[in-house]
Amino acid sequence: MAPTTTPRIRRTAQNTQFTYNLSHRVNDVQTYPIQSPQGATILIYGHDNGVTLVWRGGRRFKASKEAAPPQTNQKEQRNGASDDAVMIIDSDDDEPPAKSQAAQGYVDKPEFEDVVEKTPYPEIVQTLDLAFGTAVLKVAVMPLVPCSSAEAGSNGEPILAERMVFAVSCATNDVYLVTLPLTPPSPESKARPELRADLLAGKAGSGSWGESLTLLGGQTKHSEGLAITMVAPKSIDSSKKPLRAVVAAFSRQASGVLHLWDLALEDRSPSQRPVEPFQSEFLPAPLTSISFNPTNTSQLLAVSSPHAVRIYDFAQSSLPSDPDARGPFPTQGSWLLSLYQPFTKTSSSRKPILDAAWIAHGRAVFALLADGMWGIWDIEGAKPLQSGAALSNKLKSGVQGAALTAFSVSGYVEGTGSLRTIAAQQKEKHAGEFAPMTPHTRKQAAASLTSTTAASVDRLFAVRGGVKSIGLPYTPGKALQDESLALWIGGLENVCVIPGVLRFWDSQLRRGSGGGVNLFSGAQPTRMLKLVDLSTGLLGERCCGVGLIPDSSKNDEDIPDDGGLPVDVLIQGESRIVIVREGEDGPGRKIGAVVASHRKRLFSRSDKEAIIVHGKQDRSAGLSFNLSTVKPGTLRQKPPVRDELDGNGNGNGNGASDRPDDAPTPTTRARAGFGFTDTLSAAADVTADFTTRDVEAEMLDIMEIDQALNNMEDYRGSGRKKVFFEED
Repeated sequence: MAPTTTPRIRRTAQNTQFTYNLSHRVNDVQTYPIQSPQGATILIYGHDNGVTLVWRGGRRFKASKEAAPPQTNQKEQRNGASDDAVMIIDSDDDEPPAKSQAAQGYVDKPEFEDVVEKTPYPEIVQTLDLAFGTAVLKVAVMPLVPCSSAEAGSNGEPILAERMVFAVSCATNDVYLVTLPLTPPSPESKARPELRADLLAGKAGSGSWGESLTLLGGQTKHSEGLAITMVAPKSIDSSKKPLRAVVAAFSRQASGVLHLWDLALEDRSPSQRPVEPFQSEFLPAPLTSISFNPTNTSQLLAVSSPHAVRIYDFAQSSLPSDPDARGPFPTQGSWLLSLYQPFTKTSSSRKPILDAAWIAHGRAVFALLADGMWGIWDIEGAKPLQSGAALSNKLKSGVQGAALTAFSVSGYVEGTGSLRTIAAQQKEKHAGEFAPMTPHTRKQAAASLTSTTAASVDRLFAVRGGVKSIGLPYTPGKALQDESLALWIGGLENVCVIPGVLRFWDSQLRRGSGGGVNLFSGAQPTRMLKLVDLSTGLLGERCCGVGLIPDSSKNDEDIPDDGGLPVDVLIQGESRIVIVREGEDGPGRKIGAVVASHRKRLFSRSDKEAIIVHGKQDRSAGLSFNLSTVKPGTLRQKPPVRDELDGNGNGNGNGASDRPDDAPTPTTRARAGFGFTDTLSAAADVTADFTTRDVEAEMLDIMEIDQALNNMEDYRGSGRKKVFFEED
């Protein structure tokens, strides 16, 4: 069930895709926000038999030392007993050492390398399978800003620096809270003999890996959505109160129900009895997704696709407090706010909401609708304030509207126009048909148009999609950190990423004001980046979800203006996980330039004394060679008249008789090219000069072949070459 440690790497013109093939169907994938102590990023995904954890990147394990073979006693006799053997009689009070070691449990002490080895991509260091005996449908992690384990411990949460805490929901209607060490298990611990002897020895909850499971009961149907958050005590004597975990899950029980469980993390002893929910909210309709606020940990964002997006607070009671109630939270919460999406143009139905996520550190909500529309609801007035904005605009509240909540900014995802033209095409089709002006035909036409419009709206409910946001790593000296957001709608053709949400929001506000974007002041222009060629990594599988993996080496200051990403995008397939890394040269660059920028150097950059020879930089793009045997300017001139030679090689003077007496005597033409071939018989008689002359050197000198060859060597590989031949 563990993925292959070596991915299938494919590079396109815009990105690099790392494909990990799995042996089971993937139901859900989440990125744990806290890194392991050795610097690895942890991926958690649920499948048909449980959960698999993957440690990707960080320091590797040290090479294991082979145990020395046991030395035999030379005094050993034939029957196996030595001369100095001593018989030991075990008493009833003593316990065998093996049992005492098993009672204490196995203590894993993995050893890692001192430094992180630089590799082209993070390698998988370790994997761990937790078998639940049933399918895990959903995995939930805490909505924290990605950080290291040391940073999590310095924030006053020591348990999060040592152990990971997440929740899973199973097909058996059970929800579990799982705690596990952040450090990956060593290869020696996975090769223990007791794990090989019993197939169920490493099952989840056995404690073989230091894990602990807490069963959360109260549901009669499996959970379709899951969320978890950490709540710190707010009393004066908060040091004596442990950190608490609140888990929320909704199911289709009755018309829809929302359950919340409260658990203390410190000194959590295993119990056979399931924990009952402290709050249960019965809903008028089932929910689509839920997520906790990263800042106000008691607020829960609940998405009801056909109705609205609502915010629920389990710490604020809508009823008077009960003096007999026990526990840190009231037995009943309250609904604080409802955010209503726009209507469709052809009917009175609202556009279905695919998903929504907290942005701006819990002060705003990003929503994605089924027709490709996106929008930002500014709940607490968190929009970036423009320098030229009027004071009246600054004093307005964030949320405006009752039956329809206005977006601060909105737009449409590129490539989703077909989702918005379904209803329009149906309306135009029925408008062009002949309808007599009678009451019966009017009623029939109206009913047909209404049913067609309803069918087009129902078709939008079949569209799938999702939104995932993550905070960027902390940058020293900056008050408010930016965030990255990924969304998908329909399939792998429409997967988009916003590198910086706040900068994107600010640029959309400037565009909406009509003043454009000032390139010399204010925020830098940002846009929504669309990922392409994802079929290269998915290999025919459909896109089932997206996620984001933080990159600790980048932050929001490293976001280039050409569309680079400070995070890696995780694409969930049916049986594959694809990690997409945007190219360093950004989108729109030629693949040849991308490949050339990653060519290996002959010498390393650290070798200062190495001599690297480069060719001439001022080479011309084209070069022409004239290999004609005729000198320039003599192509169209007639050859000089020569006297015929007799047998002794003397002229007969016939050539002089053809020339006028007052004509200037032509100069004797030097032998050039293949002129001596005019009279082959005379050339055959001239043999005395060959003993003293170097004919080969003369030919090369006459035809200037040696100079042409030298010029060709100087311009070798510089570009296109043109060779012209002339005919005499």
